[in-house]
Amino acid sequence: MTDTTRGAAAPTVLRGAVDPVDPRATAEAVLFEIRRVIVGQDQMLERVLVALLAGGHLLLEGVPGLAKTLTIRTLADALDASFRRIQFTPDLVPGDLVGTRIYRPDSGTFDTELGPVFCNFLLADEINRAPAKVQSALLEVMQERQVTIGQQSHRVPSPFLVMATQNPIESEGTYPLPEAQVDRFLMKVVVGYPTPAEEATVVERSLRPAAEVRPVLDAAGLAVLQGATPGVYVDPAIVAYAVAIVGATREPARYGLAHLVPYIGFGASPRGSIGLIHGARALALIRGRRYVVPQDVADLARDVLRHRIVPSFAALAEEVTPDRMLDAILPAVPAPRLITAEERSA
Repeated sequence: MTDTTRGAAAPTVLRGAVDPVDPRATAEAVLFEIRRVIVGQDQMLERVLVALLAGGHLLLEGVPGLAKTLTIRTLADALDASFRRIQFTPDLVPGDLVGTRIYRPDSGTFDTELGPVFCNFLLADEINRAPAKVQSALLEVMQERQVTIGQQSHRVPSPFLVMATQNPIESEGTYPLPEAQVDRFLMKVVVGYPTPAEEATVVERSLRPAAEVRPVLDAAGLAVLQGATPGVYVDPAIVAYAVAIVGATREPARYGLAHLVPYIGFGASPRGSIGLIHGARALALIRGRRYVVPQDVADLARDVLRHRIVPSFAALAEEVTPDRMLDAILPAVPAPRLITAEERSA
């Protein structure tokens, strides 16, 4: 197990960066600082910030070397927060993750040693390499935001974001997450290769010292930004749109997609509808709006729902992935047309 934390020496926090009237400027400042280190991967960076503001967690799937670890480490530096990385292996036990009680012979008492989950940003590297007990321990912390050791409960720091990674090219020695557990991740983001131009920039940057990340936000400032997210307005028509998309993963024939019925074992749970709306509110805030539009929901639909659709045996045999199903579902579900204030006054 590898446990990496931020160094003690850090530049002065640029306090006052949060403007409650313009949270978009704050979000852009954070993303700008991260992009001084990370090249490309704009969608992944945006989704990380969406998860942070929505209070959810991320599951990233991609081959090694796509800056997944560097992204969350850089985010922790930009937010002046603590960061730890755990390399999941088959020999881990839950105590390695959450902590344990240690007997002190000299005093005849037990002391509690807290585990590496007690940080702001936790990278669970290759989560599918740990056995079921360790996976369950982590997912319990994600859901409850606390750990019980002995007779005492210990809350994890706030903010708390878990970014778990999976390697899609290896299957030996892995323990795939059960559907009921993977459902607790707000989003599953598939990380792709950079473009040739982006990769050339990555190589060029590797030839010189890495840029020093400057903290642009502290815990109090982040709390202001997170507190602004629930104030984003969600029209009932938007809620109905999100529910319809999730409903189409369960009963595609209702939307003229009878050909998908043999490929869907189980559709998305109500957590899918909740995740779509909460994620859309955060995305709208990042994009500078105080209201959600249908495009916000559509943009997040694949990330929020791809891990919540259980393919049937026919889908696995014919290699029909959840992304292909969503490619058919999203155009089939009509998006609502919202009337703007200007149209009402006309």
